[in-house]
Amino acid sequence: MAKIFIVEDNQQIIRNVTDELSKWQHSVATVDDWQDVTGEIMATQPDLVIFDITLPSFDGFYWIQDLRKHSQVPIIVISAADIDSNVMHAVAAGADDYLMKPFSMTVLLAKVQALLRRNRQEGNATQVDWDNNYFNTLTNEVQNERGQIQLTPTEGALLQVLLSHRNQTVSKATLLEWLWQGGKYLNENTLNVNISRLRAKLAPLQLDRAIRTERGVGYRLVTTDE
Repeated sequence: MAKIFIVEDNQQIIRNVTDELSKWQHSVATVDDWQDVTGEIMATQPDLVIFDITLPSFDGFYWIQDLRKHSQVPIIVISAADIDSNVMHAVAAGADDYLMKPFSMTVLLAKVQALLRRNRQEGNATQVDWDNNYFNTLTNEVQNERGQIQLTPTEGALLQVLLSHRNQTVSKATLLEWLWQGGKYLNENTLNVNISRLRAKLAPLQLDRAIRTERGVGYRLVTTDE
């Protein structure tokens, strides 16, 4: 059972999502104070957050960016189908997956379960070593002799894909497919933003230059002996 926090002001959607998640014994919390969404999420300590974009106070982009200052909890964004740019901006702000309205509850549940599995990494090795660096796939932490940094689930998944193909170029199309089911509503700029964010996170460990850009093709994670 997981704890899901829903940031949505449409009561019918809240009821429908709650009913579906409850069938799988997930518990649900919602917003009481629209001026303190981040505070309520942090107090609840959920396993996953579902975010709408259009909200009563600040929009979803604001709250996602604010939440990311304090937490790496997995985030799924739901957005109106006629606003494709919302998806790109939300993922760039730190969301891990997206769903367009109107959506099927079955599809939402599948995305929730998949993201929870990704975050927990059940049954998989929890540590990947390369050179003198260590990546914990369970906690999304990277460490070496220079220190330790915390990645979001999407940043962790991105690093894991690059590590599984170390010293090989991974195409942008492959990364979009792996992380966002083909990126139907995204463009390469969103992927570039996430790569930039990952590099910035890795910089204190002097690993930012380990991710090379193969112009027009994709990205490659290199080892020190290359």
